[in-house]
Amino acid sequence: MLRTIANAFSIAEIRKKLAFTAAMLLLYRLGAYIPAPGIDVNAVQEIEDQFTGSNILGFLNLFSGGSLSRLSLFALGIMPYITSSIILQLLTVVVPQLERLQKEGEVGQQKITQYTRYLTVGLAFGQSIGYVFLFRSFGTQAGTSVVGNLTFAKLLMIVISLTAGCVLLMWFGELITQRGIGNGISLMIFASIVAGLPQGVQAWWTNPDQVFVVMMPFVALAVILAIVYVQEGQRRIPVQYAKRVVGRRMTSGGSTYLPLRVNMAGVIPVIFAASIMAFPPTVGQLLNTPAALDFAAFFSPNGWAYVAGEVFFIIIFTYFYTAVTFNPVDQADNLKKHGGFIPGVRPGRPTAEYLDRILSRLTFPGALYLGAVAALPTILISQTSANFFFGGTSILIVVGVALDTVKQLEAQLMMRNYEGFLR
Repeated sequence: MLRTIANAFSIAEIRKKLAFTAAMLLLYRLGAYIPAPGIDVNAVQEIEDQFTGSNILGFLNLFSGGSLSRLSLFALGIMPYITSSIILQLLTVVVPQLERLQKEGEVGQQKITQYTRYLTVGLAFGQSIGYVFLFRSFGTQAGTSVVGNLTFAKLLMIVISLTAGCVLLMWFGELITQRGIGNGISLMIFASIVAGLPQGVQAWWTNPDQVFVVMMPFVALAVILAIVYVQEGQRRIPVQYAKRVVGRRMTSGGSTYLPLRVNMAGVIPVIFAASIMAFPPTVGQLLNTPAALDFAAFFSPNGWAYVAGEVFFIIIFTYFYTAVTFNPVDQADNLKKHGGFIPGVRPGRPTAEYLDRILSRLTFPGALYLGAVAALPTILISQTSANFFFGGTSILIVVGVALDTVKQLEAQLMMRNYEGFLR
């Protein structure tokens, strides 16, 4: 990995992409410290402890890189865009018009992306209103006012600022994907989690539980090794191509393989599950009634209900996202069109059934692996006073995004350097 990064700086074009990616992430982190207009910064600092520790607001604050606890311009983070993507992908399965758009290739995908942007603006607007009243209630409890005299004009100004910040982050992510290295949205979540690394290390080092202090590095190392091992695991399906005539030329047959990864969905199911499980406690705390607060406490991140729900949604979304990204019927049709076949399996429908059967067997252990990595460290850490930063979800996202980014960097290097082609 270090050699790949070092080689990347020797190529000017990749160097520019890396610099562009770093600049966008730097702007993202800079915006996390710019307070929204109409906010009392001193009052926000007094209630900042509400967004630390093992609670749902601490979890949302982690994904926003600390922006939520400061009520900065980027307080919403990129979560509204992720939630919109979840909704659109779910609707693609049940709405025929969206399904047709998805099959239209790049043009249809651009239309779905446009719908996702519109939905992101709507969700960000509604979520901004909720956060304003949440901070207002916290300020009342702490004896200080965060928003001062909240008039309709001030509310509209704060909400528009927070919504614009979310839209700006969405644009940053798309720019990184188009002109930089890696997936922009994933890298921004990566940057948000890594930004809490100093606080996480301090919480680990100053923890009164000495057993936790000693065991935590080994637990984290074991989780990282397991993630890398499973992420790189794949099942290679042999594919044979027959000789055929293309125009006036006879193409020679050959053999290759179709790689099916154990975890084809990557870290997306974990992010989806975290977004879904963050919704009920957030609503409960926004209502701020005894019943609602009890409901929010029931789904606290270290509770059994949260862990069980997270594992359930991870398994569901793993199967769902794998089915969205890999269609056995389309793969079988493409193999048949190009004269390819799997040895011992007839082309067409039998090939699709064979691929679907193999994919189902691979997806099940992959889904269990994602659920275990997300849940088991959280269960172990819940027995101590450790910071939620060290949860399996955070480690899984950081390692998964780092592996995907390095792979894209290696692909960029491969396009520009054919070792051994000319001597």
